[in-house]
Amino acid sequence: MTSSAPRRTVLAAALAAAAGAATPSAQADAARTPAASAAAGTPEAAARRTKSLVDYHAWTTTADWNKGHAQGTALAHGARPGIRLVHPVGTLDYKDPHTGRTTAWEYAVWTSPAHSLKVPATEAVASWNAHTPPGTWIAVELRGTYSDGGRTPWYVMGRWTAGDGDADIRRTSVDDQKDGKSSISTDTFAVDAPASGLRLTSYQLRVTLHRKPGTALTPTVWRLGAMASDLPDRFEVPASRPGRVGRELAVPHYSQEIHKGQYPEYDNGGEAWCSPTSSQMVIESWGRKPTRDQLSWVNPDYADPQVCHAARHTFDYQYEGCGNWPFNAAYAATYRDLQSVVTRLASLTAVERLIHAGIPVITSQSFLKTELDGAGYGTAGHLMTVVGFTKNGDIIANDPAAPNNAAVRRVYKRRQFENIWLRTKRHDANGQVKSGSGGVCYLYFPAKPAPTQHRVLAELGIR
Repeated sequence: MTSSAPRRTVLAAALAAAAGAATPSAQADAARTPAASAAAGTPEAAARRTKSLVDYHAWTTTADWNKGHAQGTALAHGARPGIRLVHPVGTLDYKDPHTGRTTAWEYAVWTSPAHSLKVPATEAVASWNAHTPPGTWIAVELRGTYSDGGRTPWYVMGRWTAGDGDADIRRTSVDDQKDGKSSISTDTFAVDAPASGLRLTSYQLRVTLHRKPGTALTPTVWRLGAMASDLPDRFEVPASRPGRVGRELAVPHYSQEIHKGQYPEYDNGGEAWCSPTSSQMVIESWGRKPTRDQLSWVNPDYADPQVCHAARHTFDYQYEGCGNWPFNAAYAATYRDLQSVVTRLASLTAVERLIHAGIPVITSQSFLKTELDGAGYGTAGHLMTVVGFTKNGDIIANDPAAPNNAAVRRVYKRRQFENIWLRTKRHDANGQVKSGSGGVCYLYFPAKPAPTQHRVLAELGIR
């Protein structure tokens, strides 16, 4: 739950106005019969929806990297193949808009082949896993082809580095990117008028690796991918039937609210820190955490300093908040042998399969106080972590919007949670139409997943 969340919804609200507050698809969803909803909620139907609505694709293997166009990059061999900067192809001067400093950087570039989408998309979110030593950084860009044959410009999806020392740029999204057909809203590409029928049919990703001239340091990129989707406008989603339930994962309990007022330079703690708090819980569930030396900057009077650390290292200096989805995923992947993606899931059936395989799911949702019993609050945008299911299929969530760590574990009604997470349209307290996340989630998992984890991820389109 972030104070910056409404900024993310500005574009989506405009899209809602363009498409109409009650589209035929939304009306059809609202009018589903119980029998139709039950049929649509089967695991088979969920799998079909995953294939038809969401396309996550990534470049991660030696073969993948060799298919791209390398300009000054070379393969980084090892357990996690990647790319690194070996021969700079040029030098550029970058004026950091957040520090005012202009610095010279050597750079090299890797460009992916075009990925053709299974179903043309209205939205796309890129994410990446990389190592960036001090004095290095990466820029990730996306260029797409429209269904009318035109092309987007190269859109900057993020300028990212793990650190924020004197040798580093400030990680940032880039505002005011548009071409009259599509726009970038912080971390999300979106077609401006989806009701027109215009769609993205394919895309390329380009990553530029930077370092200080004359050094041998280099960023290393292990994963580069994007989630593209074309979800219908809907205020309600079909109900799923409980399947693999009755399991709860061991995930630490951290409250964002105990940090209220801490570090105003990183958006002031409290409700602004739901995303890094959720990220830190899941990172630690995999046995990783910051070292004592890494936490030495945190005021010793503050509890759970690792949450402060996560907020600092996910902070987007343009968005002025910690809720940038790819930046949270990139932060998680800075920990040893962890990888991460930002994607969308089609149903709670998919979440059940992930929980059964031992993978927690960080979900993004918006709701009124009356729409989620037991939450005690409403929000324009909030991240929490699904850690299990009760025997009757209700959600066990680590909700960081709790007054203290002991109150973080919550049980939410399955149907309520499912709808507020998966819907793409909602009404706010004033009755105005706003956007919903449409099933956006972060998945953090080992670089070498267990066989069961690998199989479930692959079934969901993640490899």
